[in-house]
Formats: sequence, structure tokens, C-alpha cells
Amino acid sequence: MINTYSTSDMAKLIGIHPNTVRLYEDLGLITRPERKANGYRVFTDHHLTQFRIARLAFQVEVLQNGLRKQAAAIVKSCASGDIDKALLLTDIYLRQISEEKLNGETAIQIADQILSGHTLISDNRLLTRTQAALYLHITVDTLRNWERNGLLEEAKNQNGRRIYTARDLERLIIIKSLRCANYSLSAILRMLSALSLNPEASIRDAIDTPRPDDDILTACDHLLTSLEQARENAEQIIILLSELKKSESVDPRAGTYRSTDDFSAPCQPDK
Repeated sequence: MINTYSTSDMAKLIGIHPNTVRLYEDLGLITRPERKANGYRVFTDHHLTQFRIARLAFQVEVLQNGLRKQAAAIVKSCASGDIDKALLLTDIYLRQISEEKLNGETAIQIADQILSGHTLISDNRLLTRTQAALYLHITVDTLRNWERNGLLEEAKNQNGRRIYTARDLERLIIIKSLRCANYSLSAILRMLSALSLNPEASIRDAIDTPRPDDDILTACDHLLTSLEQARENAEQIIILLSELKKSESVDPRAGTYRSTDDFSAPCQPDK
């Protein structure tokens, strides 16, 4: 016998508001439930698993390089009943998460090498802002933005023009490497500030551990931790998708409800 749930039942099981249950349906994140003769929704264990998959997929706000869109595609493929496609997309999603983690770790290694004294620039060149931007293959606006966010101390020549030393360029190479790996500006500033206070501090810990007084946090403020959580969630999604596929192979109607005779009308409307 198929287990069935009302909208309020489903909300309590998942830990969300009943209106959010309806929103998931409207957004196509779960299979549209059958309705009783009085119009009330009837959810099954199939829907319960779909909700859990959606919650896992969106729990971590990893936005870079389309990861969020990939997570949404997984959920919608599951909701449409194409479990095989959802499994394939989850496998691709996992591989990209691994690549993002590798990029993040590589950027930390580059920063560590430079800060440890492995100098990349040996001469004492002095560059203008435009020359520095060309050297780093970034725009002047990007360079200005980094300066406005406190990532680089301002130095000027005798004419009052902004100049960049070899030390500045090495610091900018660190910033660029970390930004290309999708670390947030606040995380990079946190790391640079920590290292200025304690040169022996762990770069990885400094960039991946937000301060207690940080008011607003995003996944990119603790990127490696977020990516690891996303990886663990994706592995759980694969398990749940496999369970859905198995249940459908046993009973193709596992996610549907046909009879309205087994239910009494709820006291409160949950349409």
C-alpha cells in the first residue's frame, strides 16, 4: 500500500512551510501530485524523496560556473520522471565540483609559494595602473575594484600617480589566482589581513574560515568547505535517485495515487 501525505504532513516531514511545498510544485521541482475529489493534494513517498533531493541540491549556494543551474537541472529531471538523466547530470555535477575544488586548492598553493619567497618577479619595475592591468590580463576597472575593497595598499610616485611595484604585482597575482578560483573578495581580504598579522598563519584556514563578526556570508566566503558539502550532498542525491529508480522498476505507479476512498477530507484546506 502506498503511503500518502497531505500538504501539511509533507511540510512537517521536510521542515518547511506548507506554502513552500506548493512553491516547489509550481517551480517544477517535484512531480505534480494527484488530487482528491475535493481538490486536496495527495503526496506519496515518491514526492517525499523528491523533496529531499531538492533540499540537498539547493542547501549549498555554490553559484560559480553554472553549478547552481546544474543542481536545478538535476532536480527538475527527477521531477519530470527522467531518473536516468538526473543520475547522469549528478555525475557531471560531481566531476565539476571536483574541478572547482582542485582550482581552489591550486590557487592556495600559488599564494603559498609567492608568500613563502618564491619570487615570480625579480626586477624592480614600476608600472602604471594601465600597464599593471595589461601585465595581469585584467581590466583597469577590475584593478580599481580590488583597490576599493582594500586588497592592495595605495602607493603613488612623486607626481601623485598610482604606481605598482614588483611586490604589488606579486600580491595582485595572488588575488587574481584566488578570484579565478571563485574565492570572494572578503575571503581574500580576510586571508591577506590574517597573514599581515601572522605570516605563519595557514592560508587555507584563513581563507576558508569566516570571522564570527562577518554579517553576511556566501558560499564563496568559505569556498572549499561549501564545495565539500556540495559533494557530500550530491553523493546522497545519487543514493536517493537510485532508490527512486528501484521503486519505479518494482512499481511504475510508485509516485502516483489513484483512489480517493482511503482518505477523509482534511479539516483545513491545503489546496
